[in-house]
Amino acid sequence: MFFYSPYFYFGSIILQAICALHCIKRGQTQKWLWIIVFLPYIGCLIYFFSEILTGNEVQQVQRGLSTVVNPGGSIRKMEERLRFADTFQNKVLLADAYLDNGQTEKAIAIYEDCLQGVFAENEHVILALIMAYQKVGEWELIPPLVAKVYQLPQFARSRQHIIYAQSLEIIGSPEKAEKEFNLMRARFSNFEARYQYGQFLLRQGRQAEAEKLLRDMLAEKSQLSRRERNFAAPWFNAAAASLKNGANTVSGKAV
Repeated sequence: MFFYSPYFYFGSIILQAICALHCIKRGQTQKWLWIIVFLPYIGCLIYFFSEILTGNEVQQVQRGLSTVVNPGGSIRKMEERLRFADTFQNKVLLADAYLDNGQTEKAIAIYEDCLQGVFAENEHVILALIMAYQKVGEWELIPPLVAKVYQLPQFARSRQHIIYAQSLEIIGSPEKAEKEFNLMRARFSNFEARYQYGQFLLRQGRQAEAEKLLRDMLAEKSQLSRRERNFAAPWFNAAAASLKNGANTVSGKAV
């Protein structure tokens, strides 16, 4: 029978890995991981159609695979496609490829050109442009963009939200920045945001608060699953290093 075949077993493992990685990346670990792990096929299918198969997710997966195999060739094909058909979709696909490939200035030029007419409020382009502006240090351009997507449910736990908080500090609004960092301060999740909040507190000269935040964050490590620990490992390591080195080693602007 199919259910006892190796294809069923390995297929289940692959589906679980894809869904779990996506789940952790989106910060939805508590809500979905148990379903994915203990209901292999059914749980994965529910998660796939509820959380993955939306908007441009499929295109993003396809683009990512193509970039890994042959990034230069993929970009050239997209450039040719855009020359042949100057459409919004072709522009965005090329801009996404540029951004993924480190050609940020080219990506920004296309994204900015896309935000016109009926596409002036396009969520994908705005969120991508926030990432691009952060990469080139155009922090002052980020808050006006965020105003257009701030109410989106996915923004609250996104990396763009972290970038927004950092931008507020850099342009001279530390009180507003702290408010945004506090909104992302949830136990057993949002480890990048919490680490960056700790660094913000250190830059504000609030060492005791920063150390408590980082120690509380590290104390949660033992309560996480192995997958969650692996995903959050860079931020646990950074928090431990920050505590070891002391507040005096942290200075300058948010990064």
